[in-house]
Amino acid sequence: MRKPEYRGLPKQLLKNFADIPKDASGDMFGQIYEYFLGKFAMAEGQGGGEFFTPRSVVRVMVQIIEPHNGTVFDPACGSGGMFVQSAQFIEGRKSPGEDTSLFVYGQEKTLETVKLAKMNIAVNGLRGDIRQANTYYEDLHGSFEKFDYVLANPPFNVDDVNLAKVEADRRFNTYGIPRNKTKAKAKDKGAVTVPNANYLWINLFATSLKKKGRAALVMANSASDARHSEADIHKTLIEKNLIYAMLTLPSNMFYTVTLPATLWFFDKDKQDNKILFIDARNVFIQIDRAHREFTEEQIQNIAIISRLHRGNHQAFVELVDDYYKNGFARLTENRPNLEAVSKNVIGFLKENNGKDIPNFAPVLKDADRLLKAYTEYKKQIDLALIDKANKAQRKLAETIAPFFASLHELLKEVDKKVRHIEKDLKMNKDLKSLKIELDNLHKEAKATEYFFGHIAWLHERFPEAKYEDVTGLCKLANLDEVKEQEYSLNPGRYVGVVIEEDGKTEEEFIEEMIALNDELNKLNKEAKELEGVINHNIRQIAGD
Repeated sequence: MRKPEYRGLPKQLLKNFADIPKDASGDMFGQIYEYFLGKFAMAEGQGGGEFFTPRSVVRVMVQIIEPHNGTVFDPACGSGGMFVQSAQFIEGRKSPGEDTSLFVYGQEKTLETVKLAKMNIAVNGLRGDIRQANTYYEDLHGSFEKFDYVLANPPFNVDDVNLAKVEADRRFNTYGIPRNKTKAKAKDKGAVTVPNANYLWINLFATSLKKKGRAALVMANSASDARHSEADIHKTLIEKNLIYAMLTLPSNMFYTVTLPATLWFFDKDKQDNKILFIDARNVFIQIDRAHREFTEEQIQNIAIISRLHRGNHQAFVELVDDYYKNGFARLTENRPNLEAVSKNVIGFLKENNGKDIPNFAPVLKDADRLLKAYTEYKKQIDLALIDKANKAQRKLAETIAPFFASLHELLKEVDKKVRHIEKDLKMNKDLKSLKIELDNLHKEAKATEYFFGHIAWLHERFPEAKYEDVTGLCKLANLDEVKEQEYSLNPGRYVGVVIEEDGKTEEEFIEEMIALNDELNKLNKEAKELEGVINHNIRQIAGD
């Protein structure tokens, strides 16, 4: 690490950029730095992505292992994002006077990336020791059973690690070394190599933990169903009761690879002999054509599964309460706007239509009733009384869905009438202004409903604020169930699949299929006509 007198240098350098406040905090600089790291990873492809793990993936890892103080190790630390997220988690959860001191240890093969990691922890105010090393062959931190937490996203499917250099290393051989069962392939000037280094990494994470340590790592999906010598290691880890949870990620979460990945979680202080399986493949938002991520709410919803499993029921009602606070804050803010837009709509339609004016009064009254119900809820709620709080939250939730259903139906009716008028009325200033207001109201309604939607998601799956298996999402499997699946650690083999109902009757389904077929025939006809035009034009150009 640089000497203390130089620790302020990264901050001073960043302040030379325009428009950054002079009193900007280390946290702000960390966010700026992470932002540019992310942009660099997207721009540089595989080379840039070697050191960058998406922020939302790291946050899921940290939220599940829940570090609170001590030491964090990343043997493939890249730009140091795991360390930063760990520190931010601790800072957000600490109690007054609590010891939340954290010291981070990292190894990284590439010198340029080591420099990025050192800069990252410096601008985020972290203490640590980041060193350049090839973790397969060097253990500069003496990592065996040393750390409270291990977090990493190591390189996948490496096949050129020299077997002779790692097979006697207790970091890698404690639970078994992956070997070729057939004739070994020789690489590295004739040296025999490990067939796949995935299980070297998995071994390393398990052996680097203290007696009560926890680990989270990103790994290729293929490692969840190990074969050959890897299967023996895989089985040993399960039977030693080291694996706490397995979580399947959606595809396209990483900037440089499309390979599906799984998060592994170790816990050396497990309270049961079961493994928690979570299938999060359908939990994401699309940020562009090629990339996905988790929203902050999706991260919390995934993490609450683990917390419920650990018996932290209060965390569930606190999360629901936070969603209520956010949702009702927006509803309170937007209630006057809803009334203002209603007056403008009614005035415009009366002036240009004069009949069948939509009635906003019931929706406005429902909004007021909902806000009043929330006021009563706040008076009565005691989040420490789990069962009582959960019942109060569920009761309040029952009134929310009907309100938004009525609001959306009303806005749909208004849109239809405005479009009808628009056909006969040239676009003017009043109509343009009204359409903008309606568009903003739609956006506000969706933004407000967003938080209530997460409450519904949680209540549907965990109605009693207690952990339970949810088809298609999570399953707590005992050792016998894992044996039945031939020791597979693939969450998809345990959680099952949800068959979604579309709610359509047979007649509606047939009607929709006929409409789609008519549309296809129309498009085929247009394509044929277009093909004829193209052929004709080509002949004209060719002088035919």
